[in-house]
Amino acid sequence: MSVLVAGAGIGGLTTALSLHAAGIGATVVESVREIRPLGVGINLLPHAVRELTELGLGDALAAIGVPTAENVYCDRDGTVLFSEPRGVAQGYRWPQYSVHRGELQSMLLAAVRDRLGPDAVRTGTRLDGFTDTGSAIRARLLDRATGEHRAVEAGLLVGADGLHSAVRGLLHPDGGPLLWSGVRMWRGVTEGKPFLTGRSAVLVRDGDAEFIAYPIGRDRINWVCLVREAPPGPLGEEAGWNRPGRLADLLPHYAHWSLGFLDVPGLLTGAERILEYPMVDREPLRSWGRGRVTLLGDAAHPMYPVGANGASQAVVDARVLAHALAGSDDVPAALARYADERREATTAVVRANRAMNEAVREVPDGGGRSAEHYARITDAYRRASGGDPAVLNARPSLTPAPAGR
Repeated sequence: MSVLVAGAGIGGLTTALSLHAAGIGATVVESVREIRPLGVGINLLPHAVRELTELGLGDALAAIGVPTAENVYCDRDGTVLFSEPRGVAQGYRWPQYSVHRGELQSMLLAAVRDRLGPDAVRTGTRLDGFTDTGSAIRARLLDRATGEHRAVEAGLLVGADGLHSAVRGLLHPDGGPLLWSGVRMWRGVTEGKPFLTGRSAVLVRDGDAEFIAYPIGRDRINWVCLVREAPPGPLGEEAGWNRPGRLADLLPHYAHWSLGFLDVPGLLTGAERILEYPMVDREPLRSWGRGRVTLLGDAAHPMYPVGANGASQAVVDARVLAHALAGSDDVPAALARYADERREATTAVVRANRAMNEAVREVPDGGGRSAEHYARITDAYRRASGGDPAVLNARPSLTPAPAGR
């Protein structure tokens, strides 16, 4: 069996590694001509760290990530309202890591090329269409350098091509619009020493403005600013993770903040680059794929980043997919099992992220936001998103017995 994976992001590369570990061949096609370490910081939750560790990437991940010890909720003056342990301190057998997204992608890319071969990831190659013959997938690929098309055949196609997925568009042309939360995000990375424990993330809210910051290694602090601008509704603009933002648009919301242990205005002004993003998701699909085609990661289930769960869910998708395919002679049935399991789980996370986004705003400033308030929110999110440490710790491994190539 051979698998064609569209998209060389975190989900697509983890898919290739997971399939290879199961003895299944994979080729990844990526539209961009050069994969560069773009983006800013993200978090990998313990359920994703477990999967990458079981793929033999634990040491490589530890070398580029910061094991987050706690989430600290403060007011705009730095008064601590609530502290929640994270990762191992929370009872998981695996840590939570804060890591630069581009460095994580580069680490996964190097692992794919080392294990699957230098030609396993083909950049500058865009999927333009596919046909499911019943026994195989015939994909139409565009070489962006030459403008020439060619046809390739594979046993199945995985659309891991992100928020604006071409595969999703072909499967679900009437799949509905991006839905805007009404919140605009700005993100950046600034040189700075870690704060509090050195492995702490801080979360602050004041009125319609929120602020999140955490270290991502090498004396760098990743920060996120979130400002509510409008009621929720369909998005009326383009959404892209790497769209440039302007300091002048966000600094007025934070100019007078003083946390004491962290200079918020200085952190924002010190960033070399600012990225802007309207916080969006989509209504969950009733089905992901059909026949020999399926979806994975943001292509299947874009979600608000408020739960720090998007990349982690893509990693788990990849592992469940490989587990379903291992040893199966019926590809459509295996893909259906994968999609049924992951659609239910990720739909719960999408809805939990929406609920958490509203819950952190439901109490007016000065109106009862307390340790109990934040404890209730975080506990509710953990239950709704399937994040119980005991469940993860006891769950059997997803590493399958190798299938015949």
